[in-house]
Amino acid sequence: MATSPLYRALVRAAVPLVPMLLRDDRQQRAHAGRRGAPAALSAWARLHRDATRPLAWFHAPSVGEGLQARAVFEALRARRPDMQLLYTHFSPSAERFAASLAVDGTSYLPYDLAGDVRAALDAVRPSLLVFTKLDLWPELATQAAARRIPVAMVAATVSPVSSRLRWPAVEATRSGYQVLDAVGAITAADGGRMAALGARRECIEVTGDPRIDSVLAVVAAVDPDDPLLGLADPAQTMVAGSTWPADEAVLLPAFAQLRTRHPAARLVLVPHEPTAEHLDRIDGDAARLGLPAPVRLGQLAPGSTPAIVVGDRVGILARLYANGRIAYVGGGFGTSGIHSVLEPAAWGRAIVIGPADRGSRDVELLRAAGQIDVLPRDSAIDALLQRWEAMLDHPDATAADGKRNRAALEGERGAAERSASMLVRLLG
Repeated sequence: MATSPLYRALVRAAVPLVPMLLRDDRQQRAHAGRRGAPAALSAWARLHRDATRPLAWFHAPSVGEGLQARAVFEALRARRPDMQLLYTHFSPSAERFAASLAVDGTSYLPYDLAGDVRAALDAVRPSLLVFTKLDLWPELATQAAARRIPVAMVAATVSPVSSRLRWPAVEATRSGYQVLDAVGAITAADGGRMAALGARRECIEVTGDPRIDSVLAVVAAVDPDDPLLGLADPAQTMVAGSTWPADEAVLLPAFAQLRTRHPAARLVLVPHEPTAEHLDRIDGDAARLGLPAPVRLGQLAPGSTPAIVVGDRVGILARLYANGRIAYVGGGFGTSGIHSVLEPAAWGRAIVIGPADRGSRDVELLRAAGQIDVLPRDSAIDALLQRWEAMLDHPDATAADGKRNRAALEGERGAAERSASMLVRLLG
């Protein structure tokens, strides 16, 4: 099946416009990485592609999807140790994550142009192509299928309000979904929406969310002597992760009031984007509220326990959640939606979020089987203060809430193994 002419025309028109939309060095680097990906993959293949071994090409756009992909390809490699693994990503935020993976090669994904895709497939010669979550690229999928390369999707999930379900996207991308040989959907509802996008119903099975396996494994692997785990007394501490200024406009005033009644309370604040400008804004906001000066993690003296510790680098949040019995997950007072609640749940922490969860499946899971407190948009500072005080005043109940969150994740284990089994069947 050929790629839709409409889709090809849209991609050909869009790619030359990308440079005009780039806002910073990271985006420019990512654009260069995508344009240079066919050559980079060819160079990698000349040096590292072993034609005597099968190769699985996994693609995940960013870090969250990368965690899902990692859980699956680790389970696949345990079953097929002869398999080479190639991992591609689209977002610049995934560069560091990709470099940490135990795979044979990593690269940006080429833009979905017919010539670039052809060159990449010629070089890599994969035995299996696996997309993650919903990041399917029709040109790559249809060209792989034309070469009789099995094409699959793991951790497949589609929001009921996804623009991909509407015209023109659904028509432009349908050919890519139609060539999928196997789809591991997170839920039955996701499977139904994958069928609406074009996937064949007989190729769809419910396998669950492999990111849960990945997050549980990450937490289990943390060294108990890691210095990032001893920043504060967990019983007195909230760790606020992936925060934006709109979150901090609620957190810091609530913390200022809380400190008058609980002077031992501590806050570990981890911005989603710890730029110099953002960190300076936090310092200024704390000063205006009469709070002690925040101490940046990189400047923290051993053994000190300041009232506010601010994370000043990325890639450490999963470990920092160990420092507080209470977790606040950012994004709920903006437009992008809640960031991941899985890491604090895996640590067994009670969780507070803002109101804009945008139908997050993880939030719904914890609402149903665990514990999660959702702040109202109005009077959010007062609501957070009341909940924060209650959590500190009733530590046994707070610990029990956290245990329910951990148990909710334990009940979802096994998606990575189920997904790997699906892929092994494709390989024959």
